[in-house]
Amino acid sequence: MTKTQGQDDQFKVVATNRKAYHDYFIEEKFEAGVILRGTEVKSLREGRVNLQDSYASVDDGEVYLNHCHISPYSHGNLMNHDPLRKRKLLLHRKEINKLIGKTQLKGLTLVPLRIYFSKRGHAKVELALAKGKKQYDRRESIKAREAGREVERAIKSRK
Repeated sequence: MTKTQGQDDQFKVVATNRKAYHDYFIEEKFEAGVILRGTEVKSLREGRVNLQDSYASVDDGEVYLNHCHISPYSHGNLMNHDPLRKRKLLLHRKEINKLIGKTQLKGLTLVPLRIYFSKRGHAKVELALAKGKKQYDRRESIKAREAGREVERAIKSRK
């Protein structure tokens, strides 16, 4: 587990979805609790989770995390969990209603950005309302990032 920069006492980040920033325009972020089973929590504490290709969906007024792979706990036996099961997310009703409206009308996607443990030890997921990037958008963001790096290098070389 690694601690985040600048907020060491706040939470411990377990996994991040770096590909989400490459594939999507992030519009709004939400924090949600996760309902987990015992061996899932232990696997999360070991950092054995993969957010690649995972997404969240709203079904019957409840939000679920899909295709999030939490590996089976190494010391678990019969009590181990299914690695790819749907996990219910805990959000306020107003937030869920907002997500329903934006995902259905505007065509936005719910993407998990990271999983972390809060200061109190609760597992949390940072969700983002995101809009998919086209190939040319990805190229433009790479060009902008490279230009920013060139500017930083030029500033450092002058000092």
